[in-house]
Amino acid sequence: MAKKSSKKPVKKVRPQLGDSVEIIDAGSVLEDPITHTLEANYMPYAMSVIVSRALPEIDGFKPAHRKVLYTMYDMGLLKGNRTKSANIVGNTMHLNPHGDQAIYDTMVRLARCNESLLVPYVSGKGNFGKAYSRDMAYAASRYTEAKLEEVCTELFRDIDKDTVDFVDNYDASTTEPTLLPVSFPTILANNTLGIAVGMASSICSFNLAELCRTTIALLKDPEHDIKSTMPAPDFVGGGYILYNEAELDKIYDTGRGSVRVRAKYEYQKDGNMIEISQIPPTTTIEAIMDKIADLVKTGRVKEISDMRDETDLNGLKLTIDLKRGQDPDKVMQKLFRLTPLEDTFACNFNILISGMPRVMGVREILNEWCAFRSECVRRRTYFELCGKEKRLHLLRGLEAILLDIDKAVRIVRETDEEAEVVPNLMIGFGIDKIQAEYVAEIKLRHLNREYILRRTQETTDLENEIERLKGILDDPKKIRRIMIDELTEVIKKYGEDRRSEILYDVEDGDAQEESESMPDYPVTVFFTREAYFKKITPQSLRMSGEQKLKEGDEITVQLETKNNAELLFFTNRCQVYKCRVGDFEDGKASVMGDYIPATLGMDADEQPVYMALTTDYKGHMLFVFENGKIARIPMESYATKQNRRKLVNAYCDKSPLCYAVYLHEEGEIAISTSAGRMLLVGSAQIPAKQTKTSAGVNVITLKKNQKITMVRPAEGLELNNPHRYRVRTLPAAGAILREEDTAEQLSLD
Repeated sequence: MAKKSSKKPVKKVRPQLGDSVEIIDAGSVLEDPITHTLEANYMPYAMSVIVSRALPEIDGFKPAHRKVLYTMYDMGLLKGNRTKSANIVGNTMHLNPHGDQAIYDTMVRLARCNESLLVPYVSGKGNFGKAYSRDMAYAASRYTEAKLEEVCTELFRDIDKDTVDFVDNYDASTTEPTLLPVSFPTILANNTLGIAVGMASSICSFNLAELCRTTIALLKDPEHDIKSTMPAPDFVGGGYILYNEAELDKIYDTGRGSVRVRAKYEYQKDGNMIEISQIPPTTTIEAIMDKIADLVKTGRVKEISDMRDETDLNGLKLTIDLKRGQDPDKVMQKLFRLTPLEDTFACNFNILISGMPRVMGVREILNEWCAFRSECVRRRTYFELCGKEKRLHLLRGLEAILLDIDKAVRIVRETDEEAEVVPNLMIGFGIDKIQAEYVAEIKLRHLNREYILRRTQETTDLENEIERLKGILDDPKKIRRIMIDELTEVIKKYGEDRRSEILYDVEDGDAQEESESMPDYPVTVFFTREAYFKKITPQSLRMSGEQKLKEGDEITVQLETKNNAELLFFTNRCQVYKCRVGDFEDGKASVMGDYIPATLGMDADEQPVYMALTTDYKGHMLFVFENGKIARIPMESYATKQNRRKLVNAYCDKSPLCYAVYLHEEGEIAISTSAGRMLLVGSAQIPAKQTKTSAGVNVITLKKNQKITMVRPAEGLELNNPHRYRVRTLPAAGAILREEDTAEQLSLD
């Protein structure tokens, strides 16, 4: 018998309010490296957004689009009647569990009547809204109906023939395709925008017929000139594309660049009004009206008396009434410059290839698509070949039986058990189990001469077809021929004329007249090291306090000027962006101002390095390069008859730029080197070059491992003997900087 323990059980007491309780490691700080947190938490999230949500793949679709379209295909909506959109949304949730509204938003954009896509995939009935209007919202899914457009036949062609891989959905209750076996390059047929984590994608659309012809030409000749068959993008909203060969070459080669699109308008003389029927794809009719209204209120546009949105079932229509005696073309030129009636579509062809994001040009994208489609054709051919060989194998067994039908009947009749029929047929005729199973299932009525002859003929046809399919698999040229035939068929069935017209050598109006029409009043402009710009009127400046700046930023330029003065922002990409002071809103000291790279639409990683301000384009620009050369370019070289906002090749790119300055009249600059020398150079000593990309002339002699450490205007330097640092002939090494002059020098850092 077990002995009872003499110890009394310990009674647990719950701590009461006010009691002190000791918690182990309370107050201690657990250190976790930030790199571990990023790897464990942030990186998986970022990769999920990039791979599974935001970026399109080579078939032209993001996962959300692909799930909607495949669900509609699986529902039989390619050839059947329309069904309620709510029904489609509900079925799509088997593949996409992110909520019905997100799914419906995706489907709306795919619809023809929404006018978002140049090649729409969904045929809708009801109110699907309009992409060009933010106020024309689409109806709820229970009110609209939809089915697939006929062109979707090309998206799902032979999808049931193992052309693409299928994977389980999120709960493994069904499967979905990883890609669609599209028979034309859908990736470039429609606009695609996506914002991921740390990267984005922006793909413009191209005319379907031109795109297919270009793909055919590339299949025949990899060195084909793409611009000869596909001169420019094409947008669903039409408009005019302002042709810029350099930008298009950049897009076609690198996948980055911009396309300027201008609205289309007509002048109605009877009513003295302008009717705008097509606008750029990057804006809406409400945004345009808001901007015009602001310009009229501020007095920058005085030629307009009224405007109306007359959009109806016939399409977009914005009517602008003009005051008496106004020139409609000049008014539109001003509106093109000041409003989104002329806007830029920024291209960034970032596409997922084998699960990895890549920025590619048009040629590389089409080559990748051809490789993808070639694999689809090869897989389809192999699938058909396996089916034909399986059928031929069965008929071979049937052929062996039909040579002696009486023997086969006798074997079946003399077999006692049904399970022994197949083994006995295998033994009796030397055929395998699959063939014996097929023979055993033949009906008695088929044991006649006609059936035998038909099966024999089918065997011959199968042998010929198998040889043809094997020939396709063994010859890449035949696969390319199949792709070309399919693309030609797409052109015949679905090809349409261009919607966006191309304008060559476009003049943007008289810049002088625009300058005169802009309000002229004094302002003070500020430009900071971090590329922020603001203008402040004298009255506001007197009442303001300290200038608000970004942390660590400082003002590098502060000038008093006029509101109609011109600004030139030279960038680290050897480009210059032009605008007017009046293009910016009047600011205050309490705001940081406009961020110039974003406001002027500069390229990725492009930053302004110098701001010049002029009203007459007199004087010269001096560019000092690291190799010791200086280029002196007349400012009038940057004046253009056309009001172009961006000029490429603004200065030489053969050596990094050290310093730039705009001299209204002849002046002098001081150059210091790492060797402790200084040289004073007068601008008159440097011959002017009319070519903006001139490499300049040798000014300062630098030995190996020496460099320029400081450049600044000589005015303001109080040197004891400035003549010591001047020379008559260039190039020169400069004079050793004396101690009494050292205090006047400032480092570039």
